Amino acid sequence: MRKKKTGDFDEREIKIEDSKKEEPDLEDPKNEEDKEITEVNSDEIDSEEKIKELEEKVHSLEDTLLRKIAEFENYKRRTENDQMNLLKYAAESFILKILPVYDDLQRSVNHLNEDNNDSVREGLKLVLNKFTKVFDDQGINKIEAKGEEFDVEYHEALMQQPNNEFPSNTVLEEIETGYVYKDKVIRHAKVVVSHNTESEEANEDSKKENEE
Repeated sequence: MRKKKTGDFDEREIKIEDSKKEEPDLEDPKNEEDKEITEVNSDEIDSEEKIKELEEKVHSLEDTLLRKIAEFENYKRRTENDQMNLLKYAAESFILKILPVYDDLQRSVNHLNEDNNDSVREGLKLVLNKFTKVFDDQGINKIEAKGEEFDVEYHEALMQQPNNEFPSNTVLEEIETGYVYKDKVIRHAKVVVSHNTESEEANEDSKKENEE
């Protein structure tokens, strides 16, 4: 009797398993197709977003690269200019130190008179002329000042002096000579400039007349 029951149990179990195997697929093929289409569309959207993101990164990197190239070119140009100026004006510090000696020598020659020994006077003039030639060869030129219109690029005004013979801001006197080394002002000429009161009064009168 016990064996029979066991056999019945096994037979029922086999029938259940067979029923499971024979159970039909209840999923709708249309739903499965829609699901596949949705997945494809989602993949396409993700791909487009990734492409757009990569394009933005490429543009950003291109802009950064162009800026870096421009900065490097500017740095390179500045460095080259600094090196050229360093070589071009290499003797500037030495010239600035020797200018006072040249000024003293020139003053000595200018203050010589007939009472002085001719040989001393001629010797000083000879030294001054040689000195001046060296300056000319090195590109050191005197700044013209007296009688010229005041120019802030070349002149340094120490004072103004009333003078109605010349227009205002005319250099009347040169206190210290200025020099240009090649194309660079290494010492401004120290000068006294005119202040024409008559011309200013005339200008004020004309302004009042125009206002009236």
